[in-house]
Amino acid sequence: MLMNTEPKPFSVADFRARVARSRPLDDDAHYGDHWLNPGSRDAIVREGLREAAVLIPVIDDAQANVILTQRTEALRSHSGQVAFPGGRIDPEDGSAEIAALREAEEEIGLSREFVDVVGRLPDYFTGSGYRITPVLGIVRPGFELTINPDEVDRAFEVPLEFLMTTDNHRRESRVWQDIERHFYTMPYGDNYIWGVTAGIIREMHDRLYR
Repeated sequence: MLMNTEPKPFSVADFRARVARSRPLDDDAHYGDHWLNPGSRDAIVREGLREAAVLIPVIDDAQANVILTQRTEALRSHSGQVAFPGGRIDPEDGSAEIAALREAEEEIGLSREFVDVVGRLPDYFTGSGYRITPVLGIVRPGFELTINPDEVDRAFEVPLEFLMTTDNHRRESRVWQDIERHFYTMPYGDNYIWGVTAGIIREMHDRLYR
């Protein structure tokens, strides 16, 4: 009798395998807020953007949950929104990976000792003037979180399977500065995942799970 050696769908083993066999990064693959707003591409994909990095932390547990945060209302940028741990890349960081790990430690107390960086996604360009590098990490069990109340109201987990299922990806729009802006949303219980974070999740889906 032949044994099925394929990893379980949406498991951490499956996630790791998908990242390992994903195609090389393409510097000309411009992902971002202009996806659903083609007329805005030149205003978004441009020089002079602020460099940032976020960590996509996938927990190595039975359900393969992803850690997300809700930013405090006191922040100047994307206040109150659901986000991945992350922030600007400082000159002393040296890489997007180090910046993402540092920010995760500062924001939610996730020690880098528990994070295995397995790859990254192509940069994501935002309408708010950032070029974000999403760093993919697997979080080993045993970690503890300590929330920094100056930056984060709370942290919560969402199953990877939910985030990677296209039926949970909605397209919505709002009028901002007299222009209708389109974006992805992925409501999960009381958590409204939208905008840049939902766009990065959709990018991960299209690159690894489509």
